[in-house]
Amino acid sequence: MRYPKERKEAVLRKMMPPHNRSLVELAKQEGISEATLYNWRREARDKGLLLPDGDTGPEGWSARDKFSAVVESAGLNEAELSEYCRKKGLYPEQLEQWQRACETANDWDREHNLRLKAEQKADRQHIRQLERELTRKEKALAEAAALIILRKKAEAIWGDNEGE
Repeated sequence: MRYPKERKEAVLRKMMPPHNRSLVELAKQEGISEATLYNWRREARDKGLLLPDGDTGPEGWSARDKFSAVVESAGLNEAELSEYCRKKGLYPEQLEQWQRACETANDWDREHNLRLKAEQKADRQHIRQLERELTRKEKALAEAAALIILRKKAEAIWGDNEGE
């Protein structure tokens, strides 16, 4: 069933902050299937609209929605930021926290690489230690094998002296 563009936009506005209506609630209220509402929300998100899940507060927003809120509010002065937060049902502290998380998101890769390098260095040292130990044991085994062979040759040449 095709819905008029105006109705679709009105329903989408009800999904947006500050209303944040859940899709289940909107489906019952508007008489539109939940699947249709999910599709509308997905399409709107793909176009860059901030449409968090209505049944969760800002704490339950997806990373994409949080990032969108940070980008939308980046250039606002204090009064505009307060108005933006009221419209979206947010606290300025939440936006500041999300902004810090966005700023450090790319450092995760650098920190991860540093940790990997440290682990690789420790692994290489451990491998070198094991190789040294293996070499030492191989030499000891070769020496023991040589002694056994010499002993057998001596017994073959001079006979078994242990029995006398």
